[in-house]
Amino acid sequence: MSDLRLAFLASRHEGSQQALRQLQDHYPSHSPQDADILVVLGGDGFMLHTLHEHAESNLPVFGMRLGDVGFLMNRYQPDDLYDRIATAREVVLNPLAMQATDSQGQVHTALAINEVALLRQTNQAAHIRICVNDQERLAKLVADGVLVATAAGSTAYNLSAHGPILPLGTEAVVLTPISPFRPRRWQGAILPAHASITFEVLDPIRRPVSVTADYDEFRDIKKVVVQQDTTTSHRLLFDPEHSLEERIINEQFWTPSGGEG
Repeated sequence: MSDLRLAFLASRHEGSQQALRQLQDHYPSHSPQDADILVVLGGDGFMLHTLHEHAESNLPVFGMRLGDVGFLMNRYQPDDLYDRIATAREVVLNPLAMQATDSQGQVHTALAINEVALLRQTNQAAHIRICVNDQERLAKLVADGVLVATAAGSTAYNLSAHGPILPLGTEAVVLTPISPFRPRRWQGAILPAHASITFEVLDPIRRPVSVTADYDEFRDIKKVVVQQDTTTSHRLLFDPEHSLEERIINEQFWTPSGGEG
């Protein structure tokens, strides 16, 4: 038996709860405060919640998929868990730091592991000015919104908005418009990970905009600044045959039939 102390965290989904009981019957269970490894059971949504909640612990996280979406998870298999963790590859993710100022002048801050997204609140399209490193790059984007995604988040909302997928380890973020009207042909940009991106809402009264950082949402926003937070690191563990890089490659060759080609 390994000396590793495992803390099991499961979503409320019945399948995850059943897996939790099964694993606790097989392995000693510890509290997150006393553990060496966090074992997360569920889908990507629960994984994001866990990473946010335990960001300050700096513990490695080994996820097993029991939800509908498991891009950040390994397969569920209760046997040989200690060996799997011992041979797992660690991937370090730095989140995005968001600072948003609303129409009342209140400043909101949040971290995003996947993406920061600005979205129109009404039927009126958003008008947004975009600056990169304090230099104007787009005077007015007319769209449903715009987002900044990390490499890990590039296969989530960003992919649905037709943004490019970034291989893990790429020191870059993706800037992707959401249903752009003007400029119609602008498809976004790939920017250095250290870039500071500023969004200014040009008509916040008639065309109100909200902003989300993963699952944190703030409404009636006037200005948003996004940049990488290098002081915060999330340590994800992956089975060697289920690496995040391999999943990113597979996503780019996915077809509606589920096959390749």
